[in-house]
Amino acid sequence: MSKEDQAGSSAAGESLYRKEPKIYPRQVTGRFARLRVLTVWVLLGLYYLLPWINVAGKQSVLFDLPARKFYILGLTFWPQDFVYLALLMITAGLTLFFFTALAGRLWCGFACPQTVWTEVFIWIEQWVEGDRAKRIKLDKSPWNSNKILRKSATQFLWVVFAAWTGFTFVGFFSPIRDLGANIMSLSLGPWETFWIIFYSVATYGNAGFLREQVCKYMCPYARFQSAMFDKDTLIISYDTQRGDPRGGRRKNDDPKEKGLGDCINCTLCVQVCPTGIDIRDGLQYECIACAACVDVCDQVMDKMDYPRGLVRYTTEHALMHDEGHVIRPRIMVYGLLLLVIVSGTLWSMTHRVPLRADLIRDRNALYRELPGDLIENVYTLKITNMDDAPHQYDVKVLNNDAVEIDMSRPLLLQAEEVLGVSVRLRIPRSAGQGVQALDIQFQAQDDPSIKIQIKAKALLPMDFGN
Repeated sequence: MSKEDQAGSSAAGESLYRKEPKIYPRQVTGRFARLRVLTVWVLLGLYYLLPWINVAGKQSVLFDLPARKFYILGLTFWPQDFVYLALLMITAGLTLFFFTALAGRLWCGFACPQTVWTEVFIWIEQWVEGDRAKRIKLDKSPWNSNKILRKSATQFLWVVFAAWTGFTFVGFFSPIRDLGANIMSLSLGPWETFWIIFYSVATYGNAGFLREQVCKYMCPYARFQSAMFDKDTLIISYDTQRGDPRGGRRKNDDPKEKGLGDCINCTLCVQVCPTGIDIRDGLQYECIACAACVDVCDQVMDKMDYPRGLVRYTTEHALMHDEGHVIRPRIMVYGLLLLVIVSGTLWSMTHRVPLRADLIRDRNALYRELPGDLIENVYTLKITNMDDAPHQYDVKVLNNDAVEIDMSRPLLLQAEEVLGVSVRLRIPRSAGQGVQALDIQFQAQDDPSIKIQIKAKALLPMDFGN
């Protein structure tokens, strides 16, 4: 290999493995910035407060894995309710398709957990170390008492916030008040300790250390988002026809006389970008659609007395001055599907009967012949009271009055109790032959609306003499 080739390979290697420069996003104000702050407060408020709020005497959101019960806003879900998890995943997927087709990476810029927690870590850094210029100057300065104090304070607050985040995360799976008491008494279990530390480290690493690297190199959404875009998708774009050629000028200068566009090349749109891209280079997968560049560019346009919207939410058709429609068939289809699935899921969740029953045949004997010309079939009944109040249930066969039901104990179940009961069904031999289909109803004595119906099969002997 020649020296030139070696030099080229070395340069390529350095380019490929170079250290990513730290990004210092500049603070920005504006309508999108206010919306982003509001979103952060709402989402983190829900995350940190929900475990501490009780609904119907239980933690408002608790995924009790050992007991296999999931409490969500007063509703109790069991493993049998797995269908709701499938519906939740379908809803999440359709929501992603809907908002991506409508407004690009709207989720990434405002509601993604990575974005939300990174915002808080940046706020802490700005509060302790100062604005963008001060942070850059602090990082370039030699280590002294001021730098040590500020960097230590930043790291301390990051660690505390990350630890509180990890503690809250585990509080969704273990009663948070008991969890806090166990921490204070130093009696925390090994798995709880592991997950608090793991999630704390993950929060610190992703939101404090990696930051935009997660969005640029680790998140798969950026790679396949283009498959959901079309020329009518709202995206953040720089109006090249209006802005170029770029160049500096005084406020009172006429840009047309200087042969310039409206972009004064102030680079503020780059300075406020949390991923460090230049929106003027066109749509890029690193853009998370936070709209910080829109806010800061509108402020510059106001100062220059130029019309707003040099950088704005727009569509490719609108940039090319072609006719296009943001509300189009695919948006309406996604929206209709979302409405149907969400409405159906909510109706099903709020109208479900808090009772489950399964009747399992005794496989040791097909049937038993009893005195009095009776045939007995033996079953094991697994019944679950999914309500938060105790109930006693009546059982009857709806389609055969000749069937007698004998149970080993009354069906009195406490709140959220699972009970196994031996059940014997006795049927006169004269009731038929072979397999008999039975409809069995379970109904709460104190609440007639709590009732379910299951099907069972009883076996009677065949009379081959006829």
